[in-house]
Amino acid sequence: MKQAQPAEGAKQERLTLPQALARQAQNLGRQTAIREKAYGIWQSYSWAEYLELVRSVTLGLIDIGLKRGDHVGIVSGNIPEWVCGQLGAQSAGAVTMCLFTTAVADELAAGLGRFQASYVIAQDQEQVDKLMSVRDRLGHVKKVIYVDPTGMRSYEDEWLLSFRELLDRGARHHAADPERFEKELWRGSQKDTALMILTSGTTGIPKMAMLSHANIVLMGDKWVQSLDLKKGANWISMTPPAWIVDQMWLGTALAGGLTFNFPEKPETVMEDMREIGPNTMITSSRFWEDLASRIKVKISESGRIKQKMFHLSEAIGARALRYELEGKQAPLPLKTLYMIADAVSFRPLLDRVGCSQLTDVFTGGHPISPDVIRFLRSLGLNLKQCYGLTEAGGIFQIQPDREIKMETVGKPLPGINVKISDDQEILVSGEGCFSGYYMDYKSTESAYESGWLKTGDAGYFDKDGHLVVLGRKEEIIRNRDGLAFSPDFIETRLKFSRYIKEAVVFGEARPYLTAIINVDPGNTGSWAEDRMIPYTTYMDLTRRPEVEKLIGEEIMQVNEQLQTAMKIRKFSLLYKLLDADDEELTRTGKVRRRFVYGLYLKIIEAMYGKAGEVSVRGKVKYQDGQVGTVDTTVKIINLDQGI
Repeated sequence: MKQAQPAEGAKQERLTLPQALARQAQNLGRQTAIREKAYGIWQSYSWAEYLELVRSVTLGLIDIGLKRGDHVGIVSGNIPEWVCGQLGAQSAGAVTMCLFTTAVADELAAGLGRFQASYVIAQDQEQVDKLMSVRDRLGHVKKVIYVDPTGMRSYEDEWLLSFRELLDRGARHHAADPERFEKELWRGSQKDTALMILTSGTTGIPKMAMLSHANIVLMGDKWVQSLDLKKGANWISMTPPAWIVDQMWLGTALAGGLTFNFPEKPETVMEDMREIGPNTMITSSRFWEDLASRIKVKISESGRIKQKMFHLSEAIGARALRYELEGKQAPLPLKTLYMIADAVSFRPLLDRVGCSQLTDVFTGGHPISPDVIRFLRSLGLNLKQCYGLTEAGGIFQIQPDREIKMETVGKPLPGINVKISDDQEILVSGEGCFSGYYMDYKSTESAYESGWLKTGDAGYFDKDGHLVVLGRKEEIIRNRDGLAFSPDFIETRLKFSRYIKEAVVFGEARPYLTAIINVDPGNTGSWAEDRMIPYTTYMDLTRRPEVEKLIGEEIMQVNEQLQTAMKIRKFSLLYKLLDADDEELTRTGKVRRRFVYGLYLKIIEAMYGKAGEVSVRGKVKYQDGQVGTVDTTVKIINLDQGI
């Protein structure tokens, strides 16, 4: 196969994403670029094969009518076809946007409608069925290309096209016109818009951030340089393609020649990680909170000897960590004990959860409790906080090794400038910053201040130049006495409890703080079963007095670490889990605080009154889109009166 060549004078830092792929295919050829696990077997694709797949997608899309400047929507999870579909469309000059596979049909219709997608790549029958159900609102979509043919045999509709047929069309097009792909590929400019990403929408309707090829490729270069990533280093794709993290890491993989690994399914991520042994990993704080919780539960369920061995090792790890955090060398006896603990407890444990080969591990997307970081670092996992946002091209602030601090997100990547405004807002500038919001000039204009991108978060720099993020600027709470603090600060500490899945703290202009709590159904359910406490549903579990006492004790432990004004005085256990389908969470798992406040105002008001319980009628949206109602009584637990 003839290798694509850059235009005369083109430089690495001036390439588009597909052009960066062509360069790596030329340099790395038969080395592994992609691995996919299917039916329990890992299948590998070289860089040359990767480029061939992208070429077939590009020419297949052109064959069915795609024009330069068209928009292509992608409704897919973490599979190679997402990457090949996206790069293929971009090679032809199209702009792509990924949507969450968990989105209901109305969400997909609204997102694709705002984006005005001409073509859609859908992962499977489930996503196709959603699109078919709102077809009357998708008149702008010319073709839906489905990847997985399972269950699609009876779907006889010219609106639908299989991904396999798209590749075949592309291969035939290449045979008839061998120069077409390279002509289209090298017409692209790094200034072109590569993709759009829907913002999280925590405070309203998500906006569509436009990111150029330069934003993604240059951010990838910075990550390669900062972490000194070697060609062939393993990355496992597990955050949704609709989120900025995997998009940023696609640019990193193309810039650095890294291997992209795709797990078989979300449920097998841990097993697949163990087999692949990824070197670097970035994922949400919820993943690490769940991992810490899962480890603690497993230890509590193990035999007495194993429990004692683990707790002894954990204590040794915690002592060694204290020296590390203080920038001091641990005494030789402690180093020796740590080596023993690492061999006996930590290495086997990290291997079981697929983390034994990780050298750089980052948590982002939402604040995480320092206790989670402290716990996992004491086990030998090099977990560090990072910070970024979609509009800045991804994560731009990371903790350097040997400068780990529990409360900070570290320092900016090279070439990124960060400062604090007079009203404590974090501002950023650099080549990764987006070009604006699609069809929203007003929001684009208000996103910048004198050339600096406004993050919407409040923060400050500590004495060592590390950034401390306080939380969303507009969500900073001021109590009745005017004391300001971030609810995130308290919520992340509450969620360190393995029995608390979600917590939402309230107290704006109020005399004290209150919280709505979601218990963790798995861990709390196991706790109840171990004590022979009967329950049937999640709602029933939250009404058990024993569970109320358990959660109350967990909250009181957190209260002991907080100033008097920041202590939770009353709480209630919500009768249902907060859900993105009910618009209470974003698709990335962030709480939509204003929406939750409006939905559960009756419960919140009751926590500031004298009533011991409140009757509520709530709405629940099911997976098929139907809305049901639930009538129940929610108890108000007053911690000042004991539990």
